[in-house]
Amino acid sequence: MSSAVSHRIDADAQMTDEDERFWQHRLQYLTWERQQSDIEDPAHLARRAELERRAGATFAKSAYVAADAAVFTDNLVLGENSWIAGHALVRGDVEFGAHCTVNSFACISGKVRCGDGVRIASHVTIVGFNHGFEDKNVPIYTQAHDSQGITIKGDAWIGANAVILDGVTIGHGVVVAAGAVVSRDVPDNAIVAGVPAKVVRLRGQQSAQTQSVSNPEAALGSLDKKAASQWRDVLKRNFNGERYVSREGDGTERDSIRHLCDAVEIAASFDARPEEVSETEALARLEAVQDPETGLFPDPFRTPDPNRPLRDDGLALYNILAVGYALEVLGSRPQHKITAVELSAPDLYEWLESLPWRERAWGAGAAIDAIGTGLYFNARYFETGRTREALFGWLALNVDRSMGVWGSPTAAEGLVQPVNGFYRLTRGTYAQFGLPVPRAEAAIDTVLKNYRDYAGFSGRTYTACNLLDTIHPLMLCLDQTDHRRAEAEAIAADIILRAPERWIDGEGFAFADGQPASLQGTEMWLSVIHLAAKVLGIEDGFSFVPKGVHRTKAVGLGL
Repeated sequence: MSSAVSHRIDADAQMTDEDERFWQHRLQYLTWERQQSDIEDPAHLARRAELERRAGATFAKSAYVAADAAVFTDNLVLGENSWIAGHALVRGDVEFGAHCTVNSFACISGKVRCGDGVRIASHVTIVGFNHGFEDKNVPIYTQAHDSQGITIKGDAWIGANAVILDGVTIGHGVVVAAGAVVSRDVPDNAIVAGVPAKVVRLRGQQSAQTQSVSNPEAALGSLDKKAASQWRDVLKRNFNGERYVSREGDGTERDSIRHLCDAVEIAASFDARPEEVSETEALARLEAVQDPETGLFPDPFRTPDPNRPLRDDGLALYNILAVGYALEVLGSRPQHKITAVELSAPDLYEWLESLPWRERAWGAGAAIDAIGTGLYFNARYFETGRTREALFGWLALNVDRSMGVWGSPTAAEGLVQPVNGFYRLTRGTYAQFGLPVPRAEAAIDTVLKNYRDYAGFSGRTYTACNLLDTIHPLMLCLDQTDHRRAEAEAIAADIILRAPERWIDGEGFAFADGQPASLQGTEMWLSVIHLAAKVLGIEDGFSFVPKGVHRTKAVGLGL
């Protein structure tokens, strides 16, 4: 407590009129020194009553408004232990929670909602409305105002001279640096600075992560040096003399054609070819996988169930991507048309509606990824009918308009299934053909909620799959909108900053923490990092550029 406050408490009965005038003047600027007697002072109670009558105000008992505060609102809510200092301007439709403070010369206007514990420094400008200005033939002053409103969640500190523009949501625990101009949403616990404001770092990050979150080039460059110089060692380590394998934690080897595809893609993404097998041999092995009748690609190391259609075999569908793209990067293509995906509209709809949207939306999305990719290969190398129009029509009609995704959350996993399914579905359709997703902003909200629900993933959930299924949808949707871009950029930066410590020299990446490094883990993680760098606009600093399954360049094909 300041000496002035202590003196006033001790000698209140002896205060002269001059002392009282000085005290009231002081309270205009140092309003945090208010006492219960100031709150209960008849002049203050009269001031609040006047604001309730003229400014639509509602006050908690412990709220305080300094005498020289300029309050001209249609609606004002001031919570417990909150105050507005003298010479601050508050106008419009403004609500504060508990323990909020507005310092002198701050200007708050329009529609503004503040949670508990929001501290607003002097000369801050928070503008919850905007002038119309798009029609150049009409004077700006005559164009209508628009108000999206500003939300500042709890425990936020808005530094001196900061500006917050209409439509912005400031997350919980945010610090806005002095002089920053905030024009985009800010994620929880972020520290933002600059014009326009960008995330500098997240509160509470350990020293290894205190590099600038908006400038993670150093971490990207460090990882790039390792990956670019060691990827050949990774391929060699996973080659058993005859073929590429996955080396399990117990020392056993697992066979799949995917490992050859991963090796081809890793090498191609560094503009090279695998050295352990010749290109001729690799092409022969890959071309031999395709089933001539259906055009699907059953894994040669696993026998499909003869009692089920081949299209119900997950690997036969996935290998449309894995094997098909590996053939492409080696300069070849599928040898047969993929007839399994060329269906009439009724037959296609029957297939789509039989997919497990409620219990396993990821699997449903994976099937559509394969269908879309099959249609791409047919259109490029063979011929195709009207199936793609039927597919996109069905997707447009069946997207969840509130969530922007397909399928349903589950009790056990929450939003993981529809979010991961969104990645697979959109990768093979909207992203591959260069078309806009139907509900981009809603999808971003859902992806970010899933990320928050899992606290950014950790332990067994911090996998290449969960991060890929987060960062690719964000990258795809941000091509259409800036909605919550700052939060997406913070996630992208965090992925890059945490990646170097997960690289195992000479072995690459594990798919998930605690697992052995593998070709699959290495290819997926390098792709995730490329996508994260692309969200931040720094992908030119990373040598690995996906050429196959995780490529980002749409083909279009004139569709």
